[in-house]
Amino acid sequence: MKTLFNFLLPVFLAVAVVGCNGNDNSKDDSAPSLNIVETAVSAGTFDTLVAAVTAADLVSVLSGPGPFTVFAPTEAAFAALPAGTVETLLLPENKDQLIAMLTYHVVSGAVTSEQVVGLTSAPTVQGSSVNIRVEGGVVYINDAAVTQVDIEASNGVIHVIDQVLLPPAN
Repeated sequence: MKTLFNFLLPVFLAVAVVGCNGNDNSKDDSAPSLNIVETAVSAGTFDTLVAAVTAADLVSVLSGPGPFTVFAPTEAAFAALPAGTVETLLLPENKDQLIAMLTYHVVSGAVTSEQVVGLTSAPTVQGSSVNIRVEGGVVYINDAAVTQVDIEASNGVIHVIDQVLLPPAN
């Protein structure tokens, strides 16, 4: 896995750098300048997620105007999957499954933590909805606990979760 990531990271960074024109025409200096993908890369804690987004050819989508809300699994969340799952999903022949899994982590619109706690479900870009509940002061997306909220990006928001979300079987 590390070898694949080491191969994909330079490709991703090249795409991210080429996509930035260096012009910041925004009026609000406090607005984030990095998009969701660039924010994930700069955090340095989403290596597997970034490798998966790259393998699924979703970099340009998640770097686009959005806005999007991404429920981003931690490295530990990916590590908790059964052995070989990530490597299998990253194979070219499993690209459709990888896309379905990743887009199940994305909701259209920038949904802040303040808004999330008022929801019981949200439709994902994948097409299925995730369930949302609050228990003991913790927000859950399906069974994944939200561990960090409102990481702002220029095209949306990221909420960190402690499990990988798997879309329902069709």
